[in-house]
Amino acid sequence: MINEQIRDSKVRLIGPEGEQLGIMSAREAQAIAYEADLDLVKVAPNAKPPVCKIIDYGKYRYELARKEKEAKKKQKTIEVKEIRMSPNIEANDLNTKMNAARKFLAKGNKVKVTLRFRGREMAHMQQTRHVLDDFAKQLEDVAVVEKPGKQEGRTISMVLSEKKS
Repeated sequence: MINEQIRDSKVRLIGPEGEQLGIMSAREAQAIAYEADLDLVKVAPNAKPPVCKIIDYGKYRYELARKEKEAKKKQKTIEVKEIRMSPNIEANDLNTKMNAARKFLAKGNKVKVTLRFRGREMAHMQQTRHVLDDFAKQLEDVAVVEKPGKQEGRTISMVLSEKKS
């Protein structure tokens, strides 16, 4: 809230240089802000009494937007990359999938390894779980199992994340 939108009877006022001007009525605070050719902005509405500050509102909004943008820039988004395999995968194909997983993990992404079962393969789900275990064991040097293998319908999947050193 700014200027005339502030309807509180008493407010704690902070001057343009950051100095405490004390507790006064909102009208008095507004008059002081008007004399300084600045805006009266409520910065802490939940305080008792609410805290208002005399500042240039346009500049204040610009600073807030800049801080928000800076914080967003420093954020790191982690994607989950998926690697799908079948239970009767050959050794070379498995190595290719492992190399892809290594690249994903090196970039800081998480890897979801999915073992898909089709048709008669469904009868042997538990016997082929070792494929996921071997995959995790081969990537032990760069990855840690975040979520162990879990059966979901026709698939068993696990999530690997980068090992923190």
